[in-house]
Amino acid sequence: MPTIWENQRKGIESPLFYYKKMIDKALIANLVNEKLTDEQFLVEVTVSSSNVIHIMVDSDTRISINQIAEISRYVEDKLDRDAEDFELSVFSAGLSEPFSLLRQYKKNIGIGIDVLMTNGQKMSGLLKNADDQGIDLEVTTKEKIEGSKKKEQVTRVHSIGYSEIKEAKQILKF
Repeated sequence: MPTIWENQRKGIESPLFYYKKMIDKALIANLVNEKLTDEQFLVEVTVSSSNVIHIMVDSDTRISINQIAEISRYVEDKLDRDAEDFELSVFSAGLSEPFSLLRQYKKNIGIGIDVLMTNGQKMSGLLKNADDQGIDLEVTTKEKIEGSKKKEQVTRVHSIGYSEIKEAKQILKF
């Protein structure tokens, strides 16, 4: 039986030395960005050690299933399946996905969102503004006003820095 070293000289790979080359995340991001329109944007690319690629895209307006399929085909065509065994999944940021980019906050101005703070506090309200520093969230609560016997609706705008936000996502209404 030949040794590992003899097999290597003959160009035969040993299972002890076999490793899978991980696909470069930046390469995937560049490929996706080549295919996106001005109103579309890349939210996230993940590549696992076993080359399972997940690509999440979003749009300022809307993104169709056909556009998602085009992005998927484009990326797949640019990668060499013989050299890199991979699994590819391209999807849009759904309504239940938390925001991760400033652009997602900006596109949801005027929409109701749920915010989970890093201190565990939960807030729901209307997203009034989003900039590089954080968001302004208009929250309406019922509070007892001094001198009044019943609770009244009070609306306040809270300025919240991104470092204080653990998770924010759009409120789903049915």
